Amino acid sequence: MRHPIMTLLLTAAVLVTAGCGFHLRGKTNVPDELRTIVLDSGDPYGPLTRDIRTQLRLSNVTIVDDPTTEQRKDIPSLRIGAESTGRSTASIFQDGKTAEYQMEMNVSATVLMPGKDLYPIHVKVFRAFFDNPLTALAKDNEQDIIVEEMRQQAAQQLIRKLLTVHASELRKADEVNGTVEVISTRSSASTSYDTSEVSAPAPASTSAK
Repeated sequence: MRHPIMTLLLTAAVLVTAGCGFHLRGKTNVPDELRTIVLDSGDPYGPLTRDIRTQLRLSNVTIVDDPTTEQRKDIPSLRIGAESTGRSTASIFQDGKTAEYQMEMNVSATVLMPGKDLYPIHVKVFRAFFDNPLTALAKDNEQDIIVEEMRQQAAQQLIRKLLTVHASELRKADEVNGTVEVISTRSSASTSYDTSEVSAPAPASTSAK
């Protein structure tokens, strides 16, 4: 009886996760205009670039590594900037020595939309790190692992920030089209007006006495 019950429980779990919109960790629904992208990096084989490339592929983004000049005019470009890490004291022992650090990683990038603007992206990741002076070698190995995990997390956040680029593009398109939204203070309903059809008020005239 145990095996049929386990099978039923496993099937129920699969159905629940499928029904609630479960997605693989790290996968981002990238907008259609960013489904094909040029990846520019000063360190194309570095760990940060590898992590960002992995996250792009998990999100079904086609990466163009060596495009021609003609292709660059039609394809968005993701330019990976600097990566910096630092740490600050989070707690201390009774003798005044550092017991715990807070590690910080900053990653910057820029998205260049073809024929449009540059959109800077910046992500920041924090992690706590316990400093045990009795295990120096293990401490160094643990810190390296933490830094790599932070880099992977930063790459995930960086790809998610592509959604903000898409939102900025939509907002700028609305501004170009001259559509504004006016919200009435008397009612919760809102009305859209086309500013291109609204004429400026005529200057007030004065009659000669």
